[in-house]
Amino acid sequence: MKHFFSILYPRINFFSKQSALALMISFAFCSPDSDKISNEKNKVENPNKNVKIIFFGDSLTAGLGLSHPDDAFPALIGKKLQKDGLKNFEIINAGVSGDTTSGGLARIEWTISRGVDVFILELGANDCSMGKDPDLIEHNLTKIIQMVKGKNPKAKILLVKMKAFPNMGEKYTKRFERIYENISRKENVSLSPFLLIDVAGIQELNQLDGIHPTEKGHEIMAENIYASVKELTTKL
Repeated sequence: MKHFFSILYPRINFFSKQSALALMISFAFCSPDSDKISNEKNKVENPNKNVKIIFFGDSLTAGLGLSHPDDAFPALIGKKLQKDGLKNFEIINAGVSGDTTSGGLARIEWTISRGVDVFILELGANDCSMGKDPDLIEHNLTKIIQMVKGKNPKAKILLVKMKAFPNMGEKYTKRFERIYENISRKENVSLSPFLLIDVAGIQELNQLDGIHPTEKGHEIMAENIYASVKELTTKL
């Protein structure tokens, strides 16, 4: 089964309309109500911690389908930061399977209630699968970022870039993919590379559903945005 981002890779053919529909249904059934995964208690910690690094996203952040949350890219990034000498920090995985930007906006206040120093925001793919208005997606992501700034004006924020589903059409795709650049510019926050570079559309790096990456896929995802995360930690 091809990944839903297969359009991004010329060597991979478009999937059929039936496959596209199946993938959208898969995302719909991974809703917070029907299959909720929250890893906010799963942390990579150092003694005497004082820096809170929150990964806030959907099933990609949560590590849906993996044997353990420590195999998901947020924990892997935490281990790399520790290896590179960052001390006194904790990684908080605030990923919820099936979450949308509206869902994220509804839970952000509680998530950051105990503080935030570095905030990595990965949301939008599920909104895209549902065909939600890009203006609404941009509004929600912007509000989430503004609430983080309100909690801690000195917080360092990374917006994780996502790509549109290939069956959404050229017009929608262009509108969706402008969202992240627009927010990065207007809110003056860092923008990562596309999270699924060298993972999207590669069968052996994705689970049987063709959507959610394997442990090896998460290792690559961690590499894709590690430099962006590490740069934020140097500015603390």
